Amino acid sequence: MIDTHSHINMIEEISLDEVITNATESDVEKIIVPSAYPKDIDEVMTLIDNYENVYGMLGVHPTEVKDWTDDLIDKIKEFSKHPKIVAIGEIGLDYYWDKSFNDLQKEVFIKQIKLANELNLPISIHDREAHKDTFDIIKKYNKGSKIVMHCFSGSVEFARECIKEGWYLALGGVVTFKNAIKMKEVAVDIPLDRLLLETDAPYLTPVPFRGKENQPAYTKFVAEEIAKLRGISVEEVDRITTQNANEVFYERKA
Repeated sequence: MIDTHSHINMIEEISLDEVITNATESDVEKIIVPSAYPKDIDEVMTLIDNYENVYGMLGVHPTEVKDWTDDLIDKIKEFSKHPKIVAIGEIGLDYYWDKSFNDLQKEVFIKQIKLANELNLPISIHDREAHKDTFDIIKKYNKGSKIVMHCFSGSVEFARECIKEGWYLALGGVVTFKNAIKMKEVAVDIPLDRLLLETDAPYLTPVPFRGKENQPAYTKFVAEEIAKLRGISVEEVDRITTQNANEVFYERKA
């Protein structure tokens, strides 16, 4: 399995070495760590150099765009030369917490999409209560980068619109929650060849560890729930989502 989105630098209850060991013992072969804050960019670079099975993506989360400076474009360009930087992310729009700087979020989002296009890298999208604007901006400005809708939170209808565009949907621990009816419907409806697994650790911990910090080792519980919902084997979910992740993140354009 591949955990396509995991903030392992934010896990506090156990050490990074334990995080990696637990993941390996749970058959998680690769972990992709996004940056959220500008300071995370340096942390991601350290992680990918220190751990063989850890890869990175670089970008600034929409809630942190007040700290954006255009100098970051050159920094990300330089760091993206590293072969273990596999995407730009997580970037996007978040209208849940504070709507007072939505225009700035859009501006920085567009800049980072254009940067991903220039670097021929896929994009990990954060979209919280901003489905229409997120969709419209990607449609207008993305010129060829593969799109991953990280921690997908939309309806089946919105999922189908994303699939029509050729985008990938990443599901995490929420799909295991008893009352997450919408996510369970999405997990059943979307084509397997557009599905990715993630944890978003240390957040959104799946059942049976809900209430504790999440970690990449718990990817298996996401896979198990999706398999159960679809009436297929965990091995099939593992095989297809791993193949999808390798195609998105590890097959760079020439």
